[in-house]
Amino acid sequence: MHAIVALLTFCCHNASAQQPIEPLPLIGVNFAGASFGAEKLPGRIGWDYFYPDIAAIGYFAGKGANVVRLCVLWERLQTRLGSDLNESEMKQIDAVIAEAHSKGIRVLLDIHNYAAFEDSRIGSDKVSVQDFADLWRRIAARYRDDHSVIFGLMNEPVQLATETWLDAANAAIEAIRTAGADNMIMVPGNGWSSARNWLSSSYGSPNAAVMLRTRDPRNNFVYEVHQYFDPGASGTHPNCIDAASATATIAPFTEWARKNGHKAFLGEFGAGADSNCLEALRRVLQFMQDNRDVWIGWTYWAAGPWAKDYFTNIEPDGGADRPQMAVLEKFMAAGRRN
Repeated sequence: MHAIVALLTFCCHNASAQQPIEPLPLIGVNFAGASFGAEKLPGRIGWDYFYPDIAAIGYFAGKGANVVRLCVLWERLQTRLGSDLNESEMKQIDAVIAEAHSKGIRVLLDIHNYAAFEDSRIGSDKVSVQDFADLWRRIAARYRDDHSVIFGLMNEPVQLATETWLDAANAAIEAIRTAGADNMIMVPGNGWSSARNWLSSSYGSPNAAVMLRTRDPRNNFVYEVHQYFDPGASGTHPNCIDAASATATIAPFTEWARKNGHKAFLGEFGAGADSNCLEALRRVLQFMQDNRDVWIGWTYWAAGPWAKDYFTNIEPDGGADRPQMAVLEKFMAAGRRN
């Protein structure tokens, strides 16, 4: 955990005595558009899928974000398994990284594929664990000299055995380190990487038991979980559970991480704009602040030039901030001032 400890120290040691919220090291948003159009591969940039523009990155930098989770598709980075990285697509990612870096923002590169390539799961006859490791070996070789880039192994693994996902994650980590990259790695769990279900057996062997066998020779990894606050926790309904219950969805996972000496990152979470949802959002953000020995940060879902009427979209609406931003900004701005 040496690199994580250094990150915590670097980000937090100068917190102002006048600032009531001591910042978490990594706070920001998801940019979702580059993972869209999976049914239209390879798709057309600006039509089927979108990368964030300069104005969007600048807006969130101004609000206080210091990380963006950039969601991309495996099939666009490698048009076939085992192939070289698609240079035209990688240049789009490079441009986002460069613009973010110029604004003091780190990029968490997220493979947004649910543990699949072209609808075949990792560990199947069509997609091997080593195919997944090969992808990350190539990405790691490209960004090993830029530690501002964080490697998000996979978005929400699902429909495979937890043990298979562990094998894939460990193979990818080994490939990254063998390529000479010391970058921070975000490791999700099976079952949509749900914080609420981390200890559950509803998707097979619980993450709480299996993912403890994650192996990183650099010990520079963080467990990434996701959690929404609508009934069913799917992130598809604008209403929320009672705000007072929101923190209970991540509390057991928090205790698991603390007990086992691990750090955590809330890679996706979102809520509607009514007063109950906004209070749920505030309580969860404050809970992470209060449990900073475990939580290193979060990225809200989501931003990007898509579905502007979607209830969790945090892009400005006609130039006006969304209601959720008033809650998020109190925690985001704290991070940028230090």
